[in-house]
Amino acid sequence: MEELKVNHLRELESESIFVIREVAAQFERPTLLFSGGKDSIVLFHLARKAFWPAKVPFPMLHIDTGHNFQETLDFRDDLMEKTGASCIARLVQDSINNGRVVEEKGVNASRNVLQTVTLLDAIEEHKFDCALGGGRRDEEKARAKERFFSHRDEFGQWDPKNQRPELWNIFNGRKLMGEHFRVFPISNWTELDVWQYIFMESIELPCLYFTHKRKVFKRDGVWLAWAPFIQLRDSEKVEVRDVRCRTIGDITCTGLTLSTANTVEDIIVEIAATRVTERGGRYDDKRSDAAMEDRKKEGYF
Repeated sequence: MEELKVNHLRELESESIFVIREVAAQFERPTLLFSGGKDSIVLFHLARKAFWPAKVPFPMLHIDTGHNFQETLDFRDDLMEKTGASCIARLVQDSINNGRVVEEKGVNASRNVLQTVTLLDAIEEHKFDCALGGGRRDEEKARAKERFFSHRDEFGQWDPKNQRPELWNIFNGRKLMGEHFRVFPISNWTELDVWQYIFMESIELPCLYFTHKRKVFKRDGVWLAWAPFIQLRDSEKVEVRDVRCRTIGDITCTGLTLSTANTVEDIIVEIAATRVTERGGRYDDKRSDAAMEDRKKEGYF
């Protein structure tokens, strides 16, 4: 059984590396969307393997909401320094200051949705014709509709009803002026696959993924990290609990899991037993049943 698991992971690895190399072959100015989450870290690890011993031949792109976990930013900077890779950071705060977006107000305010404009502006600024991302089809129903090569029009929008066939892993990267592609090399991976691969490859991760004590509060059934910029309801109280992240994003929408998992092996056991989906704790997905698909159509990740 152990050999079958390793073979399965190596097949996924091979498929992903093939897709990454196709990007390098078909596009002139690709970038890799880097969030500091486990999926983008695994994607970066695969990209390094794809071009080893040379460096990854394209930059990372991180959209910083200004409300990210500091641990994520520290891990990003440390990883770039260790690997010699380059990372372009663009700030949602700059988009707010320039009048490109309007910051939300109120208890449920979040900058997560504002990332779309900052991302599209960064793609236009650097003339990127392809952005690789760590999205997986098992995460959410809207992502399940996505191809490996996801065409975006001149406005950065995605049309789920007009996608190109990908028979026999033949990818069509043809585009018109102003259009670009999002490419998702780990589309066929599951959350458990990702964690087993992290264990097999001994990939370093931010400490947020492991159990730690943090000030948290509960909102609509979701544990969220407390931060000074978060407005609490009268009924909400801050307490210290042992928690960890299953997925990492903006602090305002990153749900936390009550956990005792301190190692990758512990996390694998925990995930194998859980019945809650990975994005079941993402507070931004609860805005509507089609929240993710609506954001993707507008140009979101």
